[in-house]
Amino acid sequence: MNFEYQQQSYQISRPTSEKNQSLKAWSAADEHLLQHLEGNSLENKALVILNDRFGFLTCMTHSCRPTNIQTNKSVEKATQENLVQNKLEVADVSFCTPLTLSEKKLDIGLLKIPKSLDLFRLFLYTLSSNWKEDAVLFCGFMTRHFTPQILKIAEEFFEEVEQSRAWKKSRVLTLKTPKAFEKKELIHQIHFEEQVFQQYAGVFSAKHIDYASQFLIENLPMDAKAQRVLDLASGNGVLAAAVRQYNPSCALHLVDDSYLAVESSKLNLRAPNTFFHCDNTLSSFEDAYFDFVISNPPFHFEHEINIQPSLDLFKEVHRCLSPEGSFVLVANKHLNYKTHLSLLFSQISIVNENNKFVIYECSNKA
Repeated sequence: MNFEYQQQSYQISRPTSEKNQSLKAWSAADEHLLQHLEGNSLENKALVILNDRFGFLTCMTHSCRPTNIQTNKSVEKATQENLVQNKLEVADVSFCTPLTLSEKKLDIGLLKIPKSLDLFRLFLYTLSSNWKEDAVLFCGFMTRHFTPQILKIAEEFFEEVEQSRAWKKSRVLTLKTPKAFEKKELIHQIHFEEQVFQQYAGVFSAKHIDYASQFLIENLPMDAKAQRVLDLASGNGVLAAAVRQYNPSCALHLVDDSYLAVESSKLNLRAPNTFFHCDNTLSSFEDAYFDFVISNPPFHFEHEINIQPSLDLFKEVHRCLSPEGSFVLVANKHLNYKTHLSLLFSQISIVNENNKFVIYECSNKA
């Protein structure tokens, strides 16, 4: 879709794999952030952009050579695709994660407030030692997503917190005068089955192991002879840890779109022959590579329900699964994944189900 900004026309798109291309790649909150940015001189200023899902803000501010902080490989790819589409140099943008931000001092920030307030806190915490004294951070959100906790978190890190009037059902917080405080790692500890799992703030299910994953672990039809195993959408690695108990010698691969999830799983699985990949595809793996694939695939991204990324991954699992291999996944029953899986796999059985979740086992065995 086209967007006019500062007498230039930009084409900002969602990934081509998404079937509903009528959905915009930005919101009124993004436009509202640009309005606030226009009142500031950007000459020789260090600009940082956070949680820019499809690169809308990054493209609009490309001339400032911004730092882009994101938490997902898919977001980085989408941003780079939109930069290329608009003939903007990708190399002019510094991409990093909350865990890899340099010590560069920053003047101005644009932040799209994420659904996870844990992640919002992590963003502010990450930047806390990078701000110049006169720095300003603009945080945009849609009014329907507002919660008073947003203000409380902002006040933990800044002396001045001002909320704008609503515009197109969006608001912007202006944060000034960063506070000084003692640094500490924002890592949660989750107790589960006599184990302690660690995960960074912002990773899905911060207070307990996700109930769907628990249900899958209780009913795991593990192939103890599998040599190459994949945990797809691996999160903090709890499913991979369960697989490792059944099959200590397998080559175990964990793939997740979230950098924070992958780094969390590294804290929890230290055994040899364990491999970690931050990606939203399986393009780095050969055909028929895996003997066993396990997954609790996501169907939310921020405030949006979207099963298309999972359906794309199912196609890749089909390609990467060996002829005698099995694909086991757990899902909410209302998603009706069986309809989609039946287009790919010749055999689909229900391992177990309850009133909320269902576990499928899929294969193409003769």
